[in-house]
Amino acid sequence: MRILVIGSGGREHAICDAFARSRRVSDIFCAPGNAGIGQVAECVPIKPEDIVGIANLADREQIDVTFVGGETSLALGVVDEFEKRGLRIIGASKNAARLEASKSFAKDFMLRHAIPTANFYTANSPAEAIEILESGHFGEASARVVVKADGLAAGKGVIVAMNRAEAVDACNGLSALVGAGAAEKIVLEEFLEGDEVSLLMFADGKDFALMPPVRDHKRIGEGDTGPNTGGMGTITDSGLLTAAQSQHIMKEIIEPTLAGCIDEGFPFRGILFLGLMMTVGGAKLLEYNVRFGDPETQAILVRLESDLVEICDAMLQGRLAETEIQWREGNSACVVLAAEGYPQKPRIGDVISGLDDALKTENVTIYHAGTAVMADKSASTVSRSESELVRPSFVTAGGRVLGVTAAGESLHDALDAAYAAVGSISWQGMQFRRDIGR
Repeated sequence: MRILVIGSGGREHAICDAFARSRRVSDIFCAPGNAGIGQVAECVPIKPEDIVGIANLADREQIDVTFVGGETSLALGVVDEFEKRGLRIIGASKNAARLEASKSFAKDFMLRHAIPTANFYTANSPAEAIEILESGHFGEASARVVVKADGLAAGKGVIVAMNRAEAVDACNGLSALVGAGAAEKIVLEEFLEGDEVSLLMFADGKDFALMPPVRDHKRIGEGDTGPNTGGMGTITDSGLLTAAQSQHIMKEIIEPTLAGCIDEGFPFRGILFLGLMMTVGGAKLLEYNVRFGDPETQAILVRLESDLVEICDAMLQGRLAETEIQWREGNSACVVLAAEGYPQKPRIGDVISGLDDALKTENVTIYHAGTAVMADKSASTVSRSESELVRPSFVTAGGRVLGVTAAGESLHDALDAAYAAVGSISWQGMQFRRDIGR
């Protein structure tokens, strides 16, 4: 089979790597890919936003299955374009993608289908949001409030304000932070206390299959300090949820969500991601994502033992209920290595040292998120055949550069292996958190 993956980060590298483990796969393409992905797939310089160009590529290369990595292509309707042409693709339709593309749509959807979530208000302007804040709907002036941009904001659109004054500042500054389009509406939410956990699943429109529960570390600094990022590391751990909590989430959140999608005319097929807060009153849904998370994907797929092609077939044919998916026992961890200046203004072009030594660490896989090949070759020109002949030298080419990922019999084992590999890697200004999973 010939596979196409859409995207260019560590998530897409992990997806390509999972497909490469399948005996059914002969060729993998990635649009646009990156330097590391070029070692397992042929990278094609087409942006994820160019959904017609990507569909033309799938037609031209006779792709059997396309897998969408990020949210932008989904929100633009890449799945609808592919299905119109009779091409097989894994991902949410444009209507279903609204669950992530619009925070206000998602919150209203939760309300319509009695899905437990934080209390919220939606404002159509910063002035209206400030009026809601000052009306006292969120309690005293010292109360914390969560301010969210309605649209897609690449992980920058959620601000936890420690008091009303900070919330007002956040409302006034949101457009400058994420762009006027994403901040056209503002969602204000009550602050929830508890432990965050994410639960992802494969979905075929009616049925679903859960992946191992995962926890991400969003802030740049240790001890969860500093600004939010796209994610500085993650762990999978069955202990994040008890059996009773998992059953409650399935009954009160997952099943009503999938039924609600059917009722509203957009059966959900693809990857559904639940961001949850485990409060004293039970699980509450913070947000939907309609695709794999990054770096959650790296920690999850390194444990996948079943053939990803078989899972894709089951999703496309509505056979998930009769498909058994096998996961490696134990735990996993991903530690993100970021460039100097990330998340504000990352520096690029620094030479990465020690990758070969790091890869010698047992049970470690390294996924490239933002790298390029040193010298005259760009990431888009590195072919699989070239990478098999000679291992190239890499330089930093983005904010999050590498995801050092390990699996182990215990979380301690996985973290030890990941950090041992991290110790072999260096470049000027490299930064990472030393407390992932601690």
